[in-house]
Amino acid sequence: MELTSRERGRGQPLPWELRLGLLLSVLAATLAQAPAPDVPGCSRGSCYPATGDLLVGRADRLTASSTCGLNGPQPYCIVSHLQDEKKCFLCDSRRPFSARDNPHSHRIQNVVTSFAPQRRAAWWQSENGIPAVTIQLDLEAEFHFTHLIMTFKVIYRVLDPAIPIPDPYSSRIQNLLKITNLRVNLTRLHTLGDNLLDPRREIREKYYYALYELVVRGNCFCYGHASECAPAPGAPAHAEGMVHGACICKHNTRGLNCEQCQDFYRDLPWRPAEDGHSHACRTCDCDPMGSQDGGRCDSHDDPALGLVSGQCRCKEHVVGTRCQQCRDGFFGLSISDRLGCRRCQCNARGTVPGSTPCDPNSGSCYCKRLVTGRGCDRCLPGHWGLSHDLLGCRPCDCDVGGALDPQCDEGTGQCHCRQHMVGRRCEQVQPGYFRPFLDHLIWEAEDTRGQVLDVVERLVTPGETPSWTGSGFVRLQEGQTLEFLVASVPKAMDYDLLLRLEPQVPEQWAELELIVQRPGPVPAHSLCGHLVPKDDRIQGTLQPHARYLIFPNPVCLEPGISYKLHLKLVRTGGSAQPETPYSGPGLLIDSLVLLPRVLVLEMFSGGDAAALERQATFERYQCHEEGLVPSKTSPSEACAPLLISLSTLIYNGALPCQCNPQGSLSSECNPHGGQCLCKPGVVGRRCDLCAPGYYGFGPTGCQACQCSHEGALSSLCEKTSGQCLCRTGAFGLRCDRCQRGQWGFPSCRPCVCNGHADECNTHTGACLGCRDHTGGEHCERCIAGFHGDPRLPYGGQCRPCPCPEGPGSQRHFATSCHQDEYSQQIVCHCRAGYTGLRCEACAPGHFGDPSRPGGRCQLCECSGNIDPMDPDACDPHTGQCLRCLHHTEGPHCAHCKPGFHGQAARQSCHRCTCNLLGTNPQQCPSPDQCHCDPSSGQCPCLPNVQGPSCDRCAPNFWNLTSGHGCQPCACHPSRARGPTCNEFTGQCHCRAGFGGRTCSECQELHWGDPGLQCHACDCDSRGIDTPQCHRFTGHCSCRPGVSGVRCDQCARGFSGIFPACHPCHACFGDWDRVVQDLAARTQRLEQRAQELQQTGVLGAFESSFWHMQEKLGIVQGIVGARNTSAASTAQLVEATEELRREIGEATEHLTQLEADLTDVQDENFNANHALSGLERDRLALNLTLRQLDQHLDLLKHSNFLGAYDSIRHAHSQSAEAERRANTSALAVPSPVSNSASARHRTEALMDAQKEDFNSKHMANQRALGKLSAHTHTLSLTDINELVCGAPGDAPCATSPCGGAGCRDEDGQPRCGGLSCNGAAATADLALGRARHTQAELQRALAEGGSILSRVAETRRQASEAQQRAQAALDKANASRGQVEQANQELQELIQSVKDFLNQEGADPDSIEMVATRVLELSIPASAEQIQHLAGAIAERVRSLADVDAILARTVGDVRRAEQLLQDARRARSWAEDEKQKAETVQAALEEAQRAQGIAQGAIRGAVADTRDTEQTLYQERMAGAERALSSAGERARQLDALLEALKLKRAGNSLAASTAEETAGSAQGRAQEAEQLLRGPLGDQYQTVKALAERKAQGVLAAQARAEQLRDEARDLLQAAQDKLQRLQELEGTYEENERALESKAAQLDGLEARMRSVLQAINLQVQIYNTCQ
Repeated sequence: MELTSRERGRGQPLPWELRLGLLLSVLAATLAQAPAPDVPGCSRGSCYPATGDLLVGRADRLTASSTCGLNGPQPYCIVSHLQDEKKCFLCDSRRPFSARDNPHSHRIQNVVTSFAPQRRAAWWQSENGIPAVTIQLDLEAEFHFTHLIMTFKVIYRVLDPAIPIPDPYSSRIQNLLKITNLRVNLTRLHTLGDNLLDPRREIREKYYYALYELVVRGNCFCYGHASECAPAPGAPAHAEGMVHGACICKHNTRGLNCEQCQDFYRDLPWRPAEDGHSHACRTCDCDPMGSQDGGRCDSHDDPALGLVSGQCRCKEHVVGTRCQQCRDGFFGLSISDRLGCRRCQCNARGTVPGSTPCDPNSGSCYCKRLVTGRGCDRCLPGHWGLSHDLLGCRPCDCDVGGALDPQCDEGTGQCHCRQHMVGRRCEQVQPGYFRPFLDHLIWEAEDTRGQVLDVVERLVTPGETPSWTGSGFVRLQEGQTLEFLVASVPKAMDYDLLLRLEPQVPEQWAELELIVQRPGPVPAHSLCGHLVPKDDRIQGTLQPHARYLIFPNPVCLEPGISYKLHLKLVRTGGSAQPETPYSGPGLLIDSLVLLPRVLVLEMFSGGDAAALERQATFERYQCHEEGLVPSKTSPSEACAPLLISLSTLIYNGALPCQCNPQGSLSSECNPHGGQCLCKPGVVGRRCDLCAPGYYGFGPTGCQACQCSHEGALSSLCEKTSGQCLCRTGAFGLRCDRCQRGQWGFPSCRPCVCNGHADECNTHTGACLGCRDHTGGEHCERCIAGFHGDPRLPYGGQCRPCPCPEGPGSQRHFATSCHQDEYSQQIVCHCRAGYTGLRCEACAPGHFGDPSRPGGRCQLCECSGNIDPMDPDACDPHTGQCLRCLHHTEGPHCAHCKPGFHGQAARQSCHRCTCNLLGTNPQQCPSPDQCHCDPSSGQCPCLPNVQGPSCDRCAPNFWNLTSGHGCQPCACHPSRARGPTCNEFTGQCHCRAGFGGRTCSECQELHWGDPGLQCHACDCDSRGIDTPQCHRFTGHCSCRPGVSGVRCDQCARGFSGIFPACHPCHACFGDWDRVVQDLAARTQRLEQRAQELQQTGVLGAFESSFWHMQEKLGIVQGIVGARNTSAASTAQLVEATEELRREIGEATEHLTQLEADLTDVQDENFNANHALSGLERDRLALNLTLRQLDQHLDLLKHSNFLGAYDSIRHAHSQSAEAERRANTSALAVPSPVSNSASARHRTEALMDAQKEDFNSKHMANQRALGKLSAHTHTLSLTDINELVCGAPGDAPCATSPCGGAGCRDEDGQPRCGGLSCNGAAATADLALGRARHTQAELQRALAEGGSILSRVAETRRQASEAQQRAQAALDKANASRGQVEQANQELQELIQSVKDFLNQEGADPDSIEMVATRVLELSIPASAEQIQHLAGAIAERVRSLADVDAILARTVGDVRRAEQLLQDARRARSWAEDEKQKAETVQAALEEAQRAQGIAQGAIRGAVADTRDTEQTLYQERMAGAERALSSAGERARQLDALLEALKLKRAGNSLAASTAEETAGSAQGRAQEAEQLLRGPLGDQYQTVKALAERKAQGVLAAQARAEQLRDEARDLLQAAQDKLQRLQELEGTYEENERALESKAAQLDGLEARMRSVLQAINLQVQIYNTCQ
């Protein structure tokens, strides 16, 4: 039995299931034991109505799904009366029960409790044999269910009458016991199997449900808000004992079940009452200030009007359940305000984000930490940038020095900067300006006044940072004074005096005095008014090892006043004791620096936290050290901002760079210190001075003095002309050459030229410009084409060579000639191509007619492919080639023969090598010869064949052996790794998982569609003839007699166990045909069965259906006829009855068939189940059989006899080993016994020899001690002194020259040194000199090569000069035209902009767009760029002006350059000779080094052998060392002589180079003169362009002002748009809240709709149930 209760509107069933054994009588127990507490009243908490039987008065609401006898009398039997005479009775429930009139009625209403007599005479009873029966009670309201009592007629077994519940009054249990409907489900009849043994209807008459009484106890459900109930609408009002369902509500609640508050009692949400708390509804309490209608709330619910009972109606800007507070963003709740509250006037960017932006009472906005103002619309002083950031504004953070004050623009954050300071914080220096260093106020000693200054200039070594400033130092002696003139200072304050100097002796000290001379008395009201005269006299002491001195007391100076500072050296010395007298060179004074005392500035001494932090940082990172030393490094990140700030404070901003335009590369300087970027050789902060060792300050910078160290007294020169101070006998700008007619600088001597030249090379003495057809280094021989002896002692002349005529004629064909000493005949040396005594005929390999005037011999043009000694190789008159060699042909032997290729001119004609497989067969006349391209050798290839020999396929092709060219690879585009394939097999390179030649199939040993999935070939290797299965189906390729997808079973017609398959008997064919026929018939039957399954089984009843259809047609015809007779009516009745009969028969037949079909299906299922079990058994048996078969095979192949033999063999081996071990250990004699006897003999011998050994050992020890003592007495002092140059008794740690056994830090032997005079040091010195000489020679050769290149460059420039001049002129004209056109366009643009701005209809957007475009325009070039362009044009024109005159003047220069070229060649040959000499010297040095090595080896040998041959070794080594020393000294003297000669040669080469440089300098001077010619006109044009640019700039500035005004207007519009956007965002939030509320309402509506559907379904279900009861 199942018991189900339903809660109205909730649909939560409560199932209980009661299983009964027999349907006799059942007594139901109560489901809850304790009744509800009886509360006397409802004032102290919850109260509940009385409990009763809910069936009383509701008999019409009680139904049963099955009742016996409703449709007519129905018999039933009682099992307990089977022994009685009357055991079966009738049930007739067509009328209600009446003990007198109808006692056999057993309707469900009989179970309602009544107190009539003979209560057990009436009961409810179900129909016979129906197992599933329901009893349902439908209540009109919600009730609290407490008890259910059911009294059955017979009961064999009952349930426990009580279900234990821990808390029957908990909310969960209360909700479970709240019902609107109750259904009892009787689920099964217990027949004890009688209906299975006997299916007759009489058997079922004994089994049914019968119930005497049903009691459902409960009370009306009021949620604890009522103690009594009234009749519900539609319920009987005066039924005795009826439990009514309408609650009489208390606690201001209402509703059928008191489930809601009364109208105007909605101040708190409705809740069920609890024990001790009534949760009564309270009246609404609306605030009259914020609610409408004076604080009244909604009186009732009206969804159409939006009324909710008890809800306060708030004003528009008021919220809260009582309308007691303003909405977020509003303030000032007032009863007089129609909207309730006023909107907060807060700036969203400055207001704290969150709930409400302002105070709800005062309206003051809640500002962020850095924002102020009632509306939070301003930043705090010192802050800017109102935004949506967390703090609202950002600090100005103005630089303490770069800004005038800590305030900034509230909108942009721009601080008020000092002069030439930029950046938002004023922390950056404006371009073109700089931040001075702390030592910016510096005065150089060499610029001071005083006694005769001894200036010491210093040259800066390249790559090193100088330790001084300026050009050098001033040497200051004791008692001398220097006067520094301080014209002005930037700020009135105290300055520390820093004196930079350089000591002259170690540990030099000095006492100095500095006196400040002021122009007059100091005013008392000034900053320095506190000074007294003694404060201007300051004493200072220089400590040893110091390079600067800071005087102990500062000096107070004021701007606008000129001061004189007198520095006096009182005394100095070289000892740490000042009392020690000293007379030395004095001090080298570099400069005097005024260091501002920066810590007294307000940025450090302000006393605030920031000032203290700055001071601590300045001292911690020692930022003051920037001003102590001249060399500067980039300041640290901590010091850089502090240094910028204090510099701008002292100098009131940044200082201009003022870079010298001639000496600097840019107008901008380094922002730290102001150092300009100088040109080469230029120094100074402004790049306005030449560095020491440079001269000629100008547009290109300064040039190096390059004073000769041999001819000049100093490396410095005069700053303007560059003239060096020459020694006696030296001459020239650099003191680096001799006078005209002399050579051999610095030892000048006259030139020796045999009277044929006036000058010679100043370095080599070689004569220059030999006359009278002479040549040679001293004009001592005749030039080519002349013969004779022109030397002075002989006085001969140079005469022309008659070959056949003299030089200068058209028939002179000899290079030179000479007069034979014996025959006195002139012998001509013919040029190439001529022969004969007078060179009058053409040589072999040449042709022509030299006998006629103008005739000459020419080389036969045979491309080098003839024998030059063969007179018949070419025609002597025409030059045609006759005997071509090297496989060439043609009139000039310029072509390769057919079948050959190459370059005939290079004698490289080779036979064509063509691959016959890839070559076009038409181009191969024979198998061993093919024609190819005569130049490249490319053979004619077949299609898609490549290579010079046509021996390979083109990329992505293969199969060269086809004879028709190569075939394409056709590799799959996505499944192959690339388009290439094997050129022999065509196999593409497949990706993983693909195969086939073109990779379009699955990989090897796989099958399937590669686009979907590939499977591995699952083939049995024992039954296949190839491992590859079918690439598309996966079927394995089986060998004969094997079949199956895997080739793992015997084929049809074969027997045996795979793989041993044998053909079957011949009768197999006959039986196979029979089986095939049966299979075909079976297949046809299966097809028929499938057709029946698809089309149905109408075939068996088709005739009957057709017959019935004919009769139906007759009936329809009679009915449809208009005139119906009696006969037709009778026929109609007869046909209708017949149709009914046939339909009934067909129905019974179909029912019987359906039952049979069901039985067949059950049998089929059982058979399939049994078949599945048999199949599993078969598989298990097969598996067991295979396992047994495997075990059988294993047993068959196992060799038990072999294993037994192995065990026996191992046992015999073990026994033999045991016997041998026993024999060796126990038998005598044995190896063990022999070993023992040998050991005993050895021990005896050791004992016998032990004493003798010990005595000899002691004797050896005494001998070694004597040798060691003797070794310590030996001395290598003299050898060390001769070889290494130091006494040998000095220890290695203090010996500067080392010695025997001494080693350096790297562990290498140390012997000799710079100040040592031993053999090793002398040899090292000689080796170093030789290497230096070699380097000098290589440099001389390099200089000679550079001379040649410069000569060639001079010639090339002279030839291109005229072309560049014309190009420069054209470019200047074009530039002028562009400037004029640009000016015209600019004027038109400015006029157009003015016209547009003056138009009345111009809108702001258009004006802003035009202004933006104008601001985006930029002048094509600034004034500096225009000036630079003009300078470049002038430079180009200057370099090319008066070209014809320059060319005329440079003709002589060109001739001199050619002469220099010849001299350079001679110098090169001489240098090569000297190189050979140097190599000889180097070989000698190497020999000396070897001698040194021998000497060192001798030292090591001496130390090793001193125990035996000390005296002999000493004498021999000393003699060898003296010989090596004398030899090395002699070689060193020879090297010195060679070195002096090399220096003379190098000087000659340098002179030649200087001559070329002077020529270039003169050309540059003439170019500068040309520059002056164009400076005037070009300057006028530049002024015109500058004026036009200024006018354009003024127009642009006006447009910029207009654009700034438009920008301000756009900024205001943007602010308004942002405010509106904020308002839209607020409205959007409100809209989202409303939308969420609508969604929640829609969800509630969905729930109500679902509940309505469930109610409708319940109603429909009841309707259907009631319909079935009719």
